[in-house]
Amino acid sequence: MAGDYPAAVEVARQQVESGAQVLDVNMDEGLLDAHHAMTTFLKLIAAEPDIARIPFMVDSSKWSVIEAGLKCVSGKPIVNSISMKEGEEQFLAQARKCMAYGAAVVVMAFDEVGQADTQARKVEICERAYKLLVGIGFPPEDIIFDPNVFAVATGIEEHNNYGVDFIEACKEIKARCPHVHISGGLSNFSFSFRGNEPVRRAMHSVFLYYAIPAGMDMAIVNAGQLDIYDDIDPELRKAVEDVVLNKDPEAGDRLVALAERYRGTDVVAEKAAAEWRSLGVNKRLEYALVKGIDLHVVEDTEEARLIIAGNGGRPIEVIEGPLMDGMNVVGDLFGSGKMFLPQVVKSARVMKKAVAHLLPYIEAAKEPGARGKGKIIMATVKGDVHDIGKNIVGVVLQCNGFDVVDLGVMVPWSKILESANENDADMIGLSGLITPSLDEMVTVAEEMKRAGMTMPLLIGGATTSKVHTALRIAPAYDGPVVHVLDASRAVGVASTLVSDTIRDEFVTKTADEYEAVRISRANKGQSELLPLETRARAGSWRISR
Repeated sequence: MAGDYPAAVEVARQQVESGAQVLDVNMDEGLLDAHHAMTTFLKLIAAEPDIARIPFMVDSSKWSVIEAGLKCVSGKPIVNSISMKEGEEQFLAQARKCMAYGAAVVVMAFDEVGQADTQARKVEICERAYKLLVGIGFPPEDIIFDPNVFAVATGIEEHNNYGVDFIEACKEIKARCPHVHISGGLSNFSFSFRGNEPVRRAMHSVFLYYAIPAGMDMAIVNAGQLDIYDDIDPELRKAVEDVVLNKDPEAGDRLVALAERYRGTDVVAEKAAAEWRSLGVNKRLEYALVKGIDLHVVEDTEEARLIIAGNGGRPIEVIEGPLMDGMNVVGDLFGSGKMFLPQVVKSARVMKKAVAHLLPYIEAAKEPGARGKGKIIMATVKGDVHDIGKNIVGVVLQCNGFDVVDLGVMVPWSKILESANENDADMIGLSGLITPSLDEMVTVAEEMKRAGMTMPLLIGGATTSKVHTALRIAPAYDGPVVHVLDASRAVGVASTLVSDTIRDEFVTKTADEYEAVRISRANKGQSELLPLETRARAGSWRISR
């Protein structure tokens, strides 16, 4: 409204730095020229690499503003939104234009009757829209349904089940409409408690805890304001869960009464802030990693280094010990749905700062002229920009005598193979955090086989697993393929693979384990069939009416 676009750009940058994966831009305001504001702002942020690396969502209630915005986005945009509220003809006309611009689209659960509030209506409208869109050739993976998140605990009985309606609708929509995504605006859910940020954050985290496993892929939320599920005050968390899951008619009243104690203050955060600096250094480092707090991490890392040095240890042990322990806690919380990706990004930045402080000491501790144990090519595969985990593995390997050639992120298979040949590498290590990286790793393995390579291929990253490695990657390559669970195992695996005495045994054992996994998966769901006489007629099973 003030025309201060540079400040608006900084708001966008802050959201991206906090872990936002899509940036929603809305300029609808009665006193604002939305067309001008949208196009001006999109052009400005398109020129900022730190911001433009994530997709933009062009958001307006006016189709003309959306179309103007689409013309300013060079990558693949997302339209927010279209619906059937004006009928099927306009809905399909707008959908065809979105296809022409190459945009994905948010489809609101509205039709000519109105917006969907119950589970049945949400499913009915989304399924109808899905059939219409697929019928005109709209890619189903570019459809993002918003089945409407509504406020709960409003004092109106009909609103009590809105949370359950959304969660259950997610499951059914995913089952009936293959390949679609599901989104929702979290701020709507906690609207009854506006002005009470601790309660609203708790409601958002608890809602996500139940909605994500049900099929919710995306949420519109302030990426910097999400609480870790386990850190919510137990009394508040229980009251919020009762509301989200509509456990009884009085749940809303109980939360309203309890909420007054949290207004204007964050009880959990204040208590933790007062206590965590008095913990031991290892626990302080763990707390900083889990909370994404980098304020004291350098001094705490230095304290841990001095303690280890006093006991005759090496600086690398700070990484292999307390820092890795803290990241394992982060991994466990993320894996169980109690921590969300924006928070993991903050944790990774804290880890990176701690490792940067230790690097000079680690380099100084190296023996001059020491010969490397082996040379390893490391890369985050094409399509993936995540490298914190890979960087940590690289540091750990280097500190244990390996020569590491880090190719960085977004590395195509051709560059990986070329670098391996040029550097006479002993092995290749691939990293990836997102699911599409798994397919790219298979491609690398296939190309290594095509090139006649035999060196070991190490697989690591958040989405990788022993099972996927055994089923998809190992069969694509003739050389040894090993899944490395985390950075703490990398040295042991790499050292074994360059050993003259135990390498062959390890490779054979790993191959046998992966073959067992493939056999087990091939037989999954099959049970031994016994003759009719043995099981039924001999009386082993009884049929009752």
